[in-house]
Parts: sequence; C-alpha cells; structure tokens
Amino acid sequence: LFMSRGPVTLRSIAAKKLSAPIETAPVEGCSNFRNSLDLKPDHAFRPMWVCEDGRIMLESSSPVYKEACDFLVAIAEPVCRTRYMQEYQLTQYSMYAGASMGLRTSDILSAMERFSKTRVPQKVKEDVTTHTSRYGKVKLVLQQDRFYIECPGDPEVLEELMRDDVLRGFRVVRNAAEQLRVNDMRGGLAAEKAVQASGVDGDTVPEPVEALAGDDHFRASARAATEEEDELGASSIEDFEVDPSKVREVKERCAVLQWPLLEEYDFRNDTETPELAIELKPETRIRDYQSNSLARMFGNHRARSGIIVLPCGAGKTLVGIVAACTVRRSCLVLCNSSVSVEQWYNQFLMWAKLSEDRITRFTADHKKMPHKEACILVSTYSMLGFGGRRSAEAQAIMDDIKRREWGLLLMDEVHVVPANTFYTCTTQVKSRSKLGLTATLVREDGKIEDLNFLIGPKLYEANWIDLQDKGYIANVQCAEVWCDMTAEFYREYLKGNAAVQRLLYAMNPSKFRACEFLMRYHERRGDKVIVFSDNVFALKKYAIKLGRPFIYGPTSQKERLDYLGQFRMGNEINTIFISKVGDTSIDLPEANVIIQIASHFGARRQEAQRLGRILRPKSRSDSEFNAFFYTLISRDTQEMFYSTKRQQFLVDQGYAFKVIVNLVGMDSQETLAYSTARDQRQLLEEVLVANADAAAADDEDDDAAYQRGIQQDSAPAVSRKRGDVSALSGGDGIAYTEVRRERNALFKQRDRDKKRQRS
Repeated sequence: LFMSRGPVTLRSIAAKKLSAPIETAPVEGCSNFRNSLDLKPDHAFRPMWVCEDGRIMLESSSPVYKEACDFLVAIAEPVCRTRYMQEYQLTQYSMYAGASMGLRTSDILSAMERFSKTRVPQKVKEDVTTHTSRYGKVKLVLQQDRFYIECPGDPEVLEELMRDDVLRGFRVVRNAAEQLRVNDMRGGLAAEKAVQASGVDGDTVPEPVEALAGDDHFRASARAATEEEDELGASSIEDFEVDPSKVREVKERCAVLQWPLLEEYDFRNDTETPELAIELKPETRIRDYQSNSLARMFGNHRARSGIIVLPCGAGKTLVGIVAACTVRRSCLVLCNSSVSVEQWYNQFLMWAKLSEDRITRFTADHKKMPHKEACILVSTYSMLGFGGRRSAEAQAIMDDIKRREWGLLLMDEVHVVPANTFYTCTTQVKSRSKLGLTATLVREDGKIEDLNFLIGPKLYEANWIDLQDKGYIANVQCAEVWCDMTAEFYREYLKGNAAVQRLLYAMNPSKFRACEFLMRYHERRGDKVIVFSDNVFALKKYAIKLGRPFIYGPTSQKERLDYLGQFRMGNEINTIFISKVGDTSIDLPEANVIIQIASHFGARRQEAQRLGRILRPKSRSDSEFNAFFYTLISRDTQEMFYSTKRQQFLVDQGYAFKVIVNLVGMDSQETLAYSTARDQRQLLEEVLVANADAAAADDEDDDAAYQRGIQQDSAPAVSRKRGDVSALSGGDGIAYTEVRRERNALFKQRDRDKKRQRS
C-alpha cells in the first residue's frame, strides 16, 4: 500500500480521496451519512449517532452509556445490541410509547442533542415533534361494556375522525338524536332522512332514549335530544361509540391517520369495578430490571397497555403477578398450554397473598366457575379461541368471561397472539388494560407488528448481555460445531429429495460421534445435558444407541414426569433427549448444557426458546462460562443456511457463536459409536430403508402431540398418517370371523311372503 509511484505515494492519494467530497451514489443495503452529519467538537465524549432515517448507534463503552441506553429504550426499538455497539430505530410506535411515559417533545430532543456526536437531523426533529405532540389526544375508553373514542377538549380532532370513511363504518349509532348530531358534524348530510327513518316528525324533537344506570354517555345523548334545534347544531360531540369486534381495525386506522389511541386505566380512581383482595407477600423481592419494566407500565399512576420483553428465566411471571397486585381488579391470564396454566396458578399462590377461592383455572381438567366478584382466572388461548360446541359448564364459564369487565388481561408468550386462531381472544374479552409478556418478540410470518393494534406498544425490553453480566441469567458459551459428512452419506444426500436430505444430515455419523463426545465430556464434569431434535427418527436412534431416555409427543405424562424428576433430583439421569415438545413450558433449572442435532429450519424463536432452557442463574462459577449451547451442523448442506438464519435473533441480543471445526480429542476415542466404515455403512442402510416417509410419520405424531400440548382442551387434534387399505377398511390387526347379523325388517317380510307362496 505504501510503495512509491514516482513523487506521489498511495498514502497521499488516499489522503486526497478522504478530503474530497464523497459521492452519494446509492449502494444496495448501504446509506452514506457522511456529508449530512457534522461531528461536534467534543464528539469523543458523546455516546451515539443519530441518522436521518431514524437509526441510532450507541457505543456501550461510553461513560454515560447507562443513561443513554435508558433513554433509547424509552423512545426507540432495539435492533441489534452487541457487547460494544448497539443499534436502535425510531419508529412511530416507539415514540408513542415514549410520550405515554410522560416524556415531552422538548425533553426527547434535548436528550438527543446532549448524547449525540452530531447535530440531530432536521427530519428526525420533525418526526419526533409530529408523533409525540399528537399522542394522548384521542382515547379509547371502556364503559358499561361499550367502547368509546374520546377527544376531551379537541372537537376538531374528533370531527376529523368522524369524517373518515373507514372509521364511519365502525361506528355504533343507537338513537335518532345521536344520528342527527353525527350528520351535523359530517357537514350537513341528509339529517332529515335520518329523522324520517326513525319515525319521528321533522318538526318535533325525538324522545330521549332510556339510559343505563351510571352511563354518562347515554345521559348526555338524552339531554342533548331535548335541546332546541339551533343549540343542537351548535353543540359538539366529545365521544362516539365503536363496534367492540372492530377495536383492532379502529386502532390500526387511527394509527394510519396519525392519531394513536391512548389506552390507560385509571384504576386508582375506579370506584365501580369490584376490588380484588390481593397483595405481594412480604418476603417477595423483585429485581431492578423488573422494577424498571413495571415503571414503564405504571409511570403516571395509571395502567398502560403494552408489551414487556424479558429473557427466558428472568422472571416474567413475577412481573405479571406484581402488575396484577398493583391493579387489584379482576385479572384474566392466558397461556399457551395447560402446563403453563399450572405454573401460573402455583406462582400466584407462592408470591401473592390471595384467597384460594379467588383464583381458578379454566382447562379441560378444571372447569370451576370463577368467583362472582373480583377474581383471577388462568386459562389458555385455545380455550377462549375455540369456536365449536362446548359442554354446558364450559359454556357457562365462557359467558361469564365475556360478560365481565376485566381490569387486567395478562398474556403470556404474547408472540402467539397474532395467529389466526388466537387473536380473537383479544376481541372477545373486554379489558381495561392489557399486558403482554414474552422473551422472543419475533415471528417468521411478519405478523409481529399486529401486536401494536392488538395489545399496545413495547414498553420495555431488557438487554440480555447486561443481565448476564450482572448474574441475573447464566453466562452462556454458544458454539456451532461443523461435522463433515462421510462420502457415502454425502453421495446419497446429493441424490435425494429435500425430505431425504434432512434425514441424512441429521443422521450424519460425524454428528453422531460429536454428540456422544460432548455428552460424555459434560457428564464427567457433572453437568446436566439436554439434547434437542426436531427429527423424531433421529431422536430415537440417538437415544437408544447411547442408552439415554427420550421424550417426544406420544410419551405418556407419567413417563415424562418420572424422567424429568430423575433428571432434576438424582444422578442416575444426567442426559435426556427431547423433541420440540420441550421448547416451552418445561422448567429444568438444573440443566446447563444443550446440544441441538436437528432443528425446525430457520426458526429464530425456537433457537432463543431452547437457549432459554439453560438461562436460569447457575451457582457454579469455576470457569468463565457456566452454561453451554452447542448446535451440530452437517457441513456443506442446507442445514448451514438454516443455522445462520436461526442464530440471527441471538446475535442481535449480543451473543457470539464460536465455530468449532474440529473437536480436540474426539478422533482418538475409538469407543464412540459409528467410528468404523462398516458401522457407518450399516447406519446408512438403516436410514435408507426407513426412508423419509417413515420418519415423516414419526414427526407427524410428534407434531400432533405438540399441538395437543398447546391447543389442548378445545378439540381433538387431527394428524395425517400413513396407512394401507386394510387399515382404512378396519381390518388392520383384526382376525377374520363370521358373525350372523340381524336382517332388515323389510327383507324379513319378503322372506315370509316367499314362504307363503311356496306353500
């Protein structure tokens, strides 16, 4: 680089290039902000850059990193948070969330100027001003089982919303007087037709409609109906009712119009809703990040609707319990499986002082009617979202759930809510505030943005690496082990279809030996090992060959509890093989090693959920890392592509994957399975004989059981299985016998007539 070219060196050429204006030619995937961002003289002491497109880069090595990070978590969405550099993105909903916490526009802009290395771009200032100044002027209110949009003190804003063609279709008009006022607000539409259609003479004032007791909205409408026509035209409407089944669409449309709906519950001044006698036990202690997340929800002494994101094992359940104890009103908790229902039920009784008759479960095994006054009900999404026929007792409970006004709707694993079968849970239940909890706010179908309309904005997201450094979660070493495929296996891999390829790279002999090597190494250290495999054929082969127990869909509940109990408490079982049924709802705090041999394509959420099985804090600290996460990958296969995609979420959280090409010491161990060419050929023959169809049948059984674990209690699971003609005809495994069957009465009569004729 520094070789002389006459009197000019390459270094001088580079210096001239750097001093010359930079051409801003568009480059795909890149943005050049050098000409638009001017560094401040003291930029070295400031921690972040603010770009024109709303991206913000934060240096975690800055002395004021903590203050800047807290500020960005309040107003921006975390995109990537590595150990030394973090990226955030200003979005419409993140700025709404910041405004909902009481941050004023001037506060946000001044903090940006204080922390930024460059001048804050004018476009960013305009966006912040636009979004934060409009928040809070439009409210969504639940009163007497009806939803209203209110604009107190801003009739012009309400008029703008009422003139919108989309929102007009979601309105509920209950009397002719209200229709007259609506038409007047629309700019003089045919009010006379509305009166004639209601059967009221145009020269007379309609009779007021009888209002419900305590319903201020209907009393206001009734009083307005008795006023003179000139006063009617000059009056202004402060609210209007919307269809409860269209609340999601109303929120979405208001966001498009840049008038976001404010959902807050003033529970301290609510004297109409029955109060629940619940409080935390004196010995209950919450951590600082849990307190910070709850402060985002109750910052102004009201309950805001939104989502809190905490890592697996960081105490999301306790956060939800503290929120319920703060609101002290009826609370509905929704989980994704009956196992989670039992965990929430037991955790409530463990951490809170609550009478047992005030907390009930609604599952297939528990159908006790909730307390007629304030209570806590724990159920599953599938129980509420089921659309078929129910038993009489289940239907009575569902009617009670729909009839109540719940003070708090708690949704565990909230990332499942946008699914078509589950999102109706948010529309069927009338709640004054909603809180969603999850560790992985990510979906592969792109529907994660729907949570902004279904629940609310993200209120808080913890930094996984910060919690790890403080000892709140385990310090995990992530590694990707590359396993070469043998020549015979790779030859069949290149010839096979996609299903056969997946089976071959899961049953790779090199991967088999690497799994056994790592398992035995960690067992000698006294570790507890979980081996995950989505491929049930591989799961069985590995577990049976290595002599370890395995759990998958058809495994009975008793057998599961026995294996898990021995894994937790004893030394007889230190390694257990589990299929996808162990991704969630299995609490194994003793486990500190995970080995993945087969996964579900490129699912980022599954990768994070499996890592969460070993994130519980560990007492062992004899090395830098006290937990290990291995992913075994067959080299030069499609599995490498899937693995890179799966790791993206954890990489964005700051985890680094170490690539291991060679496991030191593995080749010298001749006792490992499938170490000889003969054994490897025999394994290949078993795999090819089994073929992909048989393996797929096992996977379908596991999928069906997995769905029963998530969607149980509602309807029997349906799965597609292989079969033959004898099975379809009912002759599978049945001995042939002749049975004298009773003849139809018509044929009996015909036989009698024939006998008479012969005689």
